[in-house]
Amino acid sequence: MPQTKHEIPDVQPLLHGHLPHLVARSPDAHKGQFGHLLVIGGDRGLGGAALLSAESALRSGAGLVSLATRPEHVPAALARLPEVMTVGVSSANQLMSLLESISVIVIGPGLGEAAWGKSLLSVAANARQPQVWDADALNQLAKGGVSLPANSVITPHPGEAARLMGLSTAEVQADRLKVARALSQKFNAVAILKGAGSLIASPDGRVSRCDEGHPAMAAAGLGDVLAGLVGALLAQGMPAYEASCLAVWLHATAGDRQGTFGRGLAASDLIPAIRQLLEEQSPCLK
Repeated sequence: MPQTKHEIPDVQPLLHGHLPHLVARSPDAHKGQFGHLLVIGGDRGLGGAALLSAESALRSGAGLVSLATRPEHVPAALARLPEVMTVGVSSANQLMSLLESISVIVIGPGLGEAAWGKSLLSVAANARQPQVWDADALNQLAKGGVSLPANSVITPHPGEAARLMGLSTAEVQADRLKVARALSQKFNAVAILKGAGSLIASPDGRVSRCDEGHPAMAAAGLGDVLAGLVGALLAQGMPAYEASCLAVWLHATAGDRQGTFGRGLAASDLIPAIRQLLEEQSPCLK
């Protein structure tokens, strides 16, 4: 349904020049300083979603990126993203051994709601790492079969938020601020309520709003890119709320830049623009 930007009091607008800051990268930087991110997702027929998240994380500066996906998706992943360490996972037991060297988890893009995705989500829910839950991870969370771990970020669109809160989508859109805050409190997590005028709410009461973005962003896969971006900023040491705020602004502003070309925007179009914006905000020094 159409989404309306609202003027909301007691909310910090995300403005250029007044954004959370990712520390500039020093000349002697090495990959081990910027985290090892694992994307979990890509059930049959949904492999592209996990690939988009992995590519976004890689291009947004995570030191190392791994992808756990269906074994049949491994050849395509290696062909598209040879820099990502892709592992075919058929069972939850195979996933557990991967977690030992991981610093951040992004789970949900293309995860599906079948037994495969449920088993992988149950392993992630018991892991110690900071996590970003998106898409089908949120749908499974809404059904109550799994609990969100500490230090998490959730990234629902209005429909997912409605399921998480037991509301209609219309009710979510009628009071987005109330719902964003309620999501954050209910799950004790940073909540990104996506849509026009995206809101980022922290359990400590802070809320920010991003008014950037473009109608051309009404396309599939953009949420997968955002999830990978949030995870990459977490992997580089940003706290969850600050990482979420910066990621939402970068994502929306990249959409503005690419949206000038009109409709037909593909999610992967945002990734080079995000990389450029991130370098403008937090450069690599030399």
